[in-house]
Amino acid sequence: MMVNIRPATENDFVALLQVQQAAFGAYAPIFPVSSWITETLDELKEDAKTKHIIVAELEGAIVGSVRFWIVGGVCIIRLLSVHPHYQGKGIGKELMQEVERRAVEAHKLYACTMLRIPRNILFFLGLGYKAESLLPDHYDHLDLICFAKYRTDRLAPTYEKVS
Repeated sequence: MMVNIRPATENDFVALLQVQQAAFGAYAPIFPVSSWITETLDELKEDAKTKHIIVAELEGAIVGSVRFWIVGGVCIIRLLSVHPHYQGKGIGKELMQEVERRAVEAHKLYACTMLRIPRNILFFLGLGYKAESLLPDHYDHLDLICFAKYRTDRLAPTYEKVS
């Protein structure tokens, strides 16, 4: 299975929303996910003005996406989604690795997921992220767990001795 990971274009947005709705909609029987499955095309276009969006494409079809932006050296990662039929095949991992490759100016990567979904927690732990904080009663009254990964590949600043 050869997945193409690339920056999203506006032509991808309808398919991206469909994948996002399928991925987050799978949780609907467990808890409310309305904010993630009701995003409109106009809202996505507005979001794309300030965020990087990466898609995973398989045989010409969008099967996953992720959004990120960098603030004060922290890369904030949101809305990682892979269509349910393609989950568990490494696509989410490839999307996250691409974020890490692209967010070169970030010293910290930060992502949150639902506290009640153990496989998502294990996913981030498996990528080397560490649990950093809990956000109780957050979006739609959901409890989130947030993960951070600090870059170890960045050079430490050097200071010259002033005499």
